[in-house]
Amino acid sequence: MDTNKNLYTIVYSTILVVVVAVILALASYLLKDRQQRNVAIETKMMILKSVNLAKDASKADDKPTYIEQEYSKYITDSSITEGNKTFPLYICRLENQDKYYIVKLHGAGLWGPIWGYISFKSDLSTIYGAVFAHKGETPGLGAEISTDHFSGQFIDKTIFEGENFVSVLVVKGGGAKGNHEVDAISGGTITSKAVEAMLKSCIGDYLNFFKANLNKATAPLYDSTMVNPSDSTMLINQIDTTKN
Repeated sequence: MDTNKNLYTIVYSTILVVVVAVILALASYLLKDRQQRNVAIETKMMILKSVNLAKDASKADDKPTYIEQEYSKYITDSSITEGNKTFPLYICRLENQDKYYIVKLHGAGLWGPIWGYISFKSDLSTIYGAVFAHKGETPGLGAEISTDHFSGQFIDKTIFEGENFVSVLVVKGGGAKGNHEVDAISGGTITSKAVEAMLKSCIGDYLNFFKANLNKATAPLYDSTMVNPSDSTMLINQIDTTKN
């Protein structure tokens, strides 16, 4: 074939594209399980971090195995159902029998998705811990939501004022005060307010369950002092009652 003709260029380009596509498809197939495990490990790490666990993950010889073992030891995957929607609810039980409830967060930042997990003490109002992440927020500005300095402000803040849901406000200018406010990221006001909106929206999905069980600090999940699932649209599913 004459290499100077257009036909040669078209055939050569077509073959090259097909070969590259096959290689990429094969690589994606071979790496699929590893990629899925990496995503699962990252998720479990964030859940553990929201309750101040897995502190030694960076020192572990086999970090993924360490995280999976810690997760299996302390965390139970559960869910609640309201209407036709089901929302994940993670339950953490420590050796001292303290129990925490972890809620998944997801929202939209300035440049892309933001997400995280927030944990609550047994009163279902007081925040025990929080962790946030983002896909494309500006380094040094909005990206600071993923730092311990920002997330640490949420510890011991409360989302109820009496029986009224107030969530947690993210205020700029260092003006945070009281039990329901934290300071925004300097120069990252839009991302900070996106976190505020994410909290209000996502916690709101669990609001009926939270209100029904508010301040039942010492009651087990199915105690008669808690909401009766048959009397509410909020149902708790797949609770592992064998885990202490």
